[in-house]
Amino acid sequence: MFKLFKKQKTEIVSPAAGVLKSITEVPDQVFASRMMGDGFIVTPETGDIFSPIDGTVAMIFPTGHALGLKSPDGIELLVHIGVDTVALNGEGFEKVVTEGQSVKKGDLIARFDLEAIKAKVPSADIIIVFTTEEACEVLKAGKRVTAGEADIVEYKKK
Repeated sequence: MFKLFKKQKTEIVSPAAGVLKSITEVPDQVFASRMMGDGFIVTPETGDIFSPIDGTVAMIFPTGHALGLKSPDGIELLVHIGVDTVALNGEGFEKVVTEGQSVKKGDLIARFDLEAIKAKVPSADIIIVFTTEEACEVLKAGKRVTAGEADIVEYKKK
């Protein structure tokens, strides 16, 4: 297979154990159409979410269902838990980091009650969106990945 994307500076690792998929598989048109940016999803096995990059917590939504991360070289990621989870008003989500906090790949950044969330929303997938105009290639689509696993995606500037 041709290598379409060159090695990037910021390494991206899996934010959770589960099945890795393309963002186009999210059951939400805004994410699936890449309207918010390209990315990938992990259908999680647990409710623990780990940082996919070294960087800083740029923002945390008040409801705890999403947060933003920024790498030292300017890559910005949205980590969004599930579809329609904003409507839960924080129920089932635990904030474990604060805005401005430095994180390393593999640090716990969020926790949620997976079974309770799955029962209330269309999807509990962990959605990772590049919000800084990167194109993303999922290298292990459809495969099980472990939390912190490297070489799962590659990206480049559009």
